[in-house]
Amino acid sequence: MRPLLFALAILAVGAGTATRAQAQNYPWCAIYSGEAGGAQNCGFVSFQQCLEDVRGIGGFCMENNRYVPPGPAPPRRRHRQP
Repeated sequence: MRPLLFALAILAVGAGTATRAQAQNYPWCAIYSGEAGGAQNCGFVSFQQCLEDVRGIGGFCMENNRYVPPGPAPPRRRHRQP
């Protein structure tokens, strides 16, 4: 009984401190050919990074048509000293 309660307590603490998962959004995609059979990876920050990935294994790079650049950072609030 105690191991079950301990496991439930660990799960409750973990669920309360977890952050939301967010999908990654990057501007370049690698389209693989050959043995990979048309697989796609849109996880590259630069065109050069994508080219390094497909070099030697076959494939090409293209812009991610679903890429949405991050918006501007929210303005910083200044707290006045009393």
